[in-house]
Amino acid sequence: MKTAVIVTTYNRPDALRLVLNALANQSVLAHQVVVADDGSTQSTADCIASFQDKLPLVHAWQADQGFRAAAARNLAVSRSVCDYLIFLDGDCVVPHDFIEKHQRLAEQGWFVAGNRILLTPGLTQHVIEEQTELSAWSTYQWFWQSYRGGCNRWTPRVYVPGQFWRKQRPTRWQQARTCNLALWRQDFLAVNGFDETYNGWGHEDADLAVRLIRQGVFHKEGRYATAVFHLWHAENDRSQTQENVTRLNAILSSTETRAKLGLSQHLK
Repeated sequence: MKTAVIVTTYNRPDALRLVLNALANQSVLAHQVVVADDGSTQSTADCIASFQDKLPLVHAWQADQGFRAAAARNLAVSRSVCDYLIFLDGDCVVPHDFIEKHQRLAEQGWFVAGNRILLTPGLTQHVIEEQTELSAWSTYQWFWQSYRGGCNRWTPRVYVPGQFWRKQRPTRWQQARTCNLALWRQDFLAVNGFDETYNGWGHEDADLAVRLIRQGVFHKEGRYATAVFHLWHAENDRSQTQENVTRLNAILSSTETRAKLGLSQHLK
């Protein structure tokens, strides 16, 4: 199974550097790391170039025309050559066994939705300034940070074995987030990827999950195995949230499985 990690980023090279460093120190390395760049400036390109000798990197850049994460991810997937896709945000640092755990959970007919630990602004600033290797932190260290108020919780770092319990909510789409989501490339192709009519922040990941489930690809829990460490950032512009909610509601009330404006345009 060849695995590609799709890392979405926009003008935050300090965080991206931490993410790429964690991906370069995995117990099982990705066959490809494709940076889905939503129009960043040269400093991001320089950051990516500095990891070219450490990772099998592809820089998939698109022009800055506003928040177009769905289009950036589709473009990145079109540049990938792997069987299995793990979507990750460029401000989400991963533990050292992140890819290994995702590969263990990979199963035909299922997508895997993981969860996250949210860092506070103060801890985020310290981690970035010191270039702290969060991937090496123990569960106890996360417990201590949670106790001190450095993050929202520590329990996602607890590993719970087993597979059966992970399939108890197969049609739940609400908690599938592209900061930590994995699926087979063939399933992504079948639903035509992300719907690029979603502009601005929000709900393109929910739209994808709804269409996957309708296609017969179900939700498998990645909790307590594949948590990521989400660095703090200011809230994104949400001025287009209502339009995106309207799009999502339309999908929920339809029978559509394929994105109206999706991956296929990048595969021509």
